[in-house]
Amino acid sequence: MILIQASVGLPAKDPVERGFEHFYNLEYDQAVQEFASAVDNEPGNAAPHNHLAQAILYRAMYRAGALESELVTGSNPFLRRSKVEPAPEEVRRFHQEIQTALSISEARLKENPEDARAHYTAGVAYGLRANYNFLVRKAWLDSLRDATEARKAHLQATSIDPGFVDAKLVQGVYDYVVGSLPWYYKMLGFIAGYRGDRERGIQVLREVAEHGRQNGMDAKVLLAAIYRRERHPEAAIPLLRDLIRRFPRNYLFRLELVQMYSDAGDKESALEVLSRIEKLHQSGAPGYARLDPGKIHYARGNLLFWYNDLEAALDDLRRAVERADEVDLNTGVMAWMRLGQTHDLLGQREEARKAYRQAVDLAPDSEVGKESRRYLSSPYRRRK
Repeated sequence: MILIQASVGLPAKDPVERGFEHFYNLEYDQAVQEFASAVDNEPGNAAPHNHLAQAILYRAMYRAGALESELVTGSNPFLRRSKVEPAPEEVRRFHQEIQTALSISEARLKENPEDARAHYTAGVAYGLRANYNFLVRKAWLDSLRDATEARKAHLQATSIDPGFVDAKLVQGVYDYVVGSLPWYYKMLGFIAGYRGDRERGIQVLREVAEHGRQNGMDAKVLLAAIYRRERHPEAAIPLLRDLIRRFPRNYLFRLELVQMYSDAGDKESALEVLSRIEKLHQSGAPGYARLDPGKIHYARGNLLFWYNDLEAALDDLRRAVERADEVDLNTGVMAWMRLGQTHDLLGQREEARKAYRQAVDLAPDSEVGKESRRYLSSPYRRRK
């Protein structure tokens, strides 16, 4: 969820507003349709082209299970993302919309270099392309280069219009991400001399979350993921509750809330949220009917695993791996690895090895697949 993104809120009857309502409720096909209509209505406006590109990219991320904050935990999270693989037509359309947005923005800037909105839309396009290079191409340097261009464009926007709070979103993310990178990446030519500042990035995102007219929701989503990574789950909980209230069909927000309660040491609240998710799924509540039960079983099994309730975790993890071919790849491979780790902790080595082999077979080139391969020769042990 830590991505350079930006959106625009418009009147309720506008297709862009409808598009983002679908977007934040994980209804990406409908969001793409609405943004495509907005492009048709205003082909000379860069913003709808950016919105359409964003929805196309996030639809691919959603299919891959790349929207959970669990993917930004670990030692070098910004360098370890699982690869997202959009369809060829999605790749073509994404690049078409990004290039169109850049061309429109650049043409406006030639007419008026002080056009803050044109700097902003150019920066959004660069930021989205940075995400694409990072998640799809796994091209770290190209991603950082585009992210740097996005930051420069939005610095221009806020220098022209200091009250343009929404243009600070990318600046805050850039500060946080660069501040989190290993020192040797900061020696690269296009960011040499710029160290970034994680705390400053967080402060800027808080400002956007509180005062942003267009990107406040984006800032809250990003802050929730960052707070988890920074081990401040208690700060993420109210943000997620607000997002759940605003976008009730987005089941990922509730799954994130489970993780935050778990990280905060509140096992009972985490289990209560999971029970609520299960009831919403079983009742066919809007947005929850599409949630595969395997994802719920994995979430509960994972929670119980970390609370060392291993026998109970086994039951849910076994039920999760039964759905490994139905859920997203990230959940499937994680469920197999977690099952293996649970067996290892219970002293059931052969069962553990079987589960690790399944994880490797399911996603051999993923970080989780590689980690599972190591456990084939060396049993998993809890860190003390």
